[in-house]
Amino acid sequence: MGRAALNWSTQELARRAGLGPNTVNRFEAGQDARVSSVEKMQKAMEDAGLVFIADGETSAGGGLGVRLR
Repeated sequence: MGRAALNWSTQELARRAGLGPNTVNRFEAGQDARVSSVEKMQKAMEDAGLVFIADGETSAGGGLGVRLR
């Protein structure tokens, strides 16, 4: 969802996060991923203006999801 909001390909996310495209593909397919890899992907998307919203976070309108800053 976050990658789509930024209109990024898996290769673009991988490049910006400093990861291999296979790492992004495996994560998106629901396979195991290292916590450090997930953190790198999240930081790359946040640096591009994406905001991750925790479930029940009322300051962001509530509900789990993402939005652009």
